[in-house]
Amino acid sequence: MRIAVLADTHDHCPAGLPERLRGADEIWHLGDVCDPATLAGLEQLGLPMRVVLGNCDCNPAWPRELRLERVKVRFVLVHVPPARTPGGADVVLHGHTHVPRDETDSRGVRWLNPGCISRPRGGHSASFAWLDLTPGRLDWRLVAL
Repeated sequence: MRIAVLADTHDHCPAGLPERLRGADEIWHLGDVCDPATLAGLEQLGLPMRVVLGNCDCNPAWPRELRLERVKVRFVLVHVPPARTPGGADVVLHGHTHVPRDETDSRGVRWLNPGCISRPRGGHSASFAWLDLTPGRLDWRLVAL
């Protein structure tokens, strides 16, 4: 299973991004879409898309937190990284910081951030990530835009 993970588009979907995501099985957006119309090009791909509410969003259809399980891995999707590791999570995916992240905490929970599509920070390029899942294996790869 291949999942395209992005965050912090802030009203900006770069030209060509939908085409680059065409090989995904799903798209996960970790918040701060701002105008939902920003997702129009991605929605045209016809892929399942999960979106969580960011601090700059006001779409009542998007949850603040989303729990998903894929190939026996339990994911928690949020925009702002929680202060504590959420119970029952194997992987926490978040946006908000505009900085890529791939860390494993003392409880063995992996924390991932795909960086930012619109306004990256910390000297990083704009980016999204590919999350490739097979039974017993999780691969995370950042893609600079």
